[in-house]
Amino acid sequence: MKRVPKSQFKPRAFEYLRMVQDEGEPLIITDHGRDAVRLEPVADSGANSADTLSGVIEAWERPLDPVDDGSWEAER
Repeated sequence: MKRVPKSQFKPRAFEYLRMVQDEGEPLIITDHGRDAVRLEPVADSGANSADTLSGVIEAWERPLDPVDDGSWEAER
């Protein structure tokens, strides 16, 4: 995986964006020698939002009904 410093990325940003898109390889942008940002291509640009969220969203029969405290699950 290629790494470039932020100062080198800035003036050539479009070139790096095109490279990541064409080659499909992620790029790490560093800040003072430390990894700061990972730039990677979209996994499947042909998928639409509905396909991406398939199986993630639940159907609510009555969405305007009040929710009692026991129905919420806290993620930790």
